[in-house]
Amino acid sequence: MDDEARGAEQRFAEQRFRMVKNQIEGRGLYAPRLLDALRHVPRHRFVPPEYQHMAYSDGPLPIGQGQTISQPYIVALMTSLLLLEGEENVLEVGTGSGYQAAVLAHLAREVHTIERHEALAQCAERLLAELGLPNVCVHTGDGSLGLPAYAPYQGILVTAAAPETPAPLLEQLAEGGRLVLPVGGRGWQMLERYTRRGDAYDKETLISVAFVPLRGEHGWKENRWQAS
Repeated sequence: MDDEARGAEQRFAEQRFRMVKNQIEGRGLYAPRLLDALRHVPRHRFVPPEYQHMAYSDGPLPIGQGQTISQPYIVALMTSLLLLEGEENVLEVGTGSGYQAAVLAHLAREVHTIERHEALAQCAERLLAELGLPNVCVHTGDGSLGLPAYAPYQGILVTAAAPETPAPLLEQLAEGGRLVLPVGGRGWQMLERYTRRGDAYDKETLISVAFVPLRGEHGWKENRWQAS
């Protein structure tokens, strides 16, 4: 790495630490393992080159294929709601560029992440490997169906808005496991968390959010994405 590249990485690192202090701690999230993961994952590597100067800004950014990388605070909040301790098997629905999966990889034993856009999945898989995160496995397919072959999961995180909570995801939760996802239509949704208690699920409705639509058998159909 030449001097110019080292200087750029140092500047990104400074921006990343400020992001954690101002956007994450500043909004009341203090879990040490979560903050450490956010300080270590180079968010600028997960956005297109033309947006790298905005990688640590307080908002989402486009990553291609009509998808976005979520606002840092939303990534932190949704991750925190899983209450990960380090030994969990986690499913992420909606890999995107791989940033959320990278954060989860620092906090869980194993992460399976599924993306419907093959090009995004392939790019994310290469980048996650370059960053030395062998506990993440990237899959391509319909994330609304989950990944039953690797269930049960102690945590499931969905990074796209569903019209209603997909039944397969609830079924793939382990006892005591948590599912975090946005539910609603175009414009805004409500962030929800489900905790499995035997054959029942405790539901919590948290804050309003805005995500791209979840597509697939249990997601929004192409002509049905509408305001809720």
